[in-house]
Amino acid sequence: MPTNTWNRHHILSLADFTTTEYDTVLQTAASFQEVLSRRTKKVPSLQGQVVANLFFEPSTRTRSSFEIAAKRLSADTLNFAAATSSMTKGETILDTAKTYLAMGTDIMVVRHREAGVPNAIAAEMDRLGVRVSVLNAGDGQHEHPSQALLDLFTICTLIDPASPRLELLKGKKIAIVGDILHSRVARSNIWSLIASGAEVHLAAPPTLLPKLFAEYISEEAEVRSQEFVISSSPTLREAKATSPSSPTSQLFLYWQLEPALQNADFVMTLRLQKERMTAHLLPSLREYHQLFGITRTKLQLCKPNVKVLHPGPVNRGVEISSELMDDPEFSLIQSQVTSGVAVRMALLYLLGSGKA
Repeated sequence: MPTNTWNRHHILSLADFTTTEYDTVLQTAASFQEVLSRRTKKVPSLQGQVVANLFFEPSTRTRSSFEIAAKRLSADTLNFAAATSSMTKGETILDTAKTYLAMGTDIMVVRHREAGVPNAIAAEMDRLGVRVSVLNAGDGQHEHPSQALLDLFTICTLIDPASPRLELLKGKKIAIVGDILHSRVARSNIWSLIASGAEVHLAAPPTLLPKLFAEYISEEAEVRSQEFVISSSPTLREAKATSPSSPTSQLFLYWQLEPALQNADFVMTLRLQKERMTAHLLPSLREYHQLFGITRTKLQLCKPNVKVLHPGPVNRGVEISSELMDDPEFSLIQSQVTSGVAVRMALLYLLGSGKA
């Protein structure tokens, strides 16, 4: 396993991931994908270590895949559920984390509806001087690193199953469509895809994709001086950074679907996060599907071999048609779920390999 290039203690964001780190994750995940194809799918890599899944909000795919990933690595697992925990009696998040620390936890996988909670727990572990790693499994509208990494792995293994690597996406056009404003998945995917050299084309209604979103990306990358030019076309709103070295020189924003799909190699569609919408942002789900829902007909704008991804859960008939979702010729949605186990095994292994 290529751990000699890995020095990261926590995985909280992809904003500062290096090309070497991306490739290390992809190569390690490929090794574990081969392990998962065997009759005996368990390896002793993290035997004796404890992985605590601290999920303060509901999850199916992420929580289950982290749990099975830890078990495939022979780690012991602890699963936290906020509704049945002492938090209902007033215990704080940090005290909860320290309780799991006292039980001998080595890796904490943290999901929370508020941005910054995994960072706060990681900072507390560092302050205490303990060798506990924290992995962000999704925090508010901030990031979801493991989802973006499994999306990256799914695409790269499709292109080159034997050797998935970041450079395979250089020059590819990837459209991200949907509720980008509220999506932590979109933010993490933007970082990984920009790092690969891909062109990232975002499409959503103006209420779900303000043009200031491009400024958010620039600020996160500490690029302060940006000018954004709005296209004169009535059907296209395109934000471009003037600096070719800026992340946003690869990032394009549209308030119409068609230009984002035109000649796209891959299309990622996102769930409408109605639970995070505090205002009436859409006229109706039917109108949203008509304008931004992905169907076979709309995919005719893309390249002939286009593939579609969705992080799940899916609102069938809203973000994507049921027919397309279940079509193996176009849909990579089930492949994403399968890839999630191998990628999360890789992340746990990389964080835990130095603790054995």
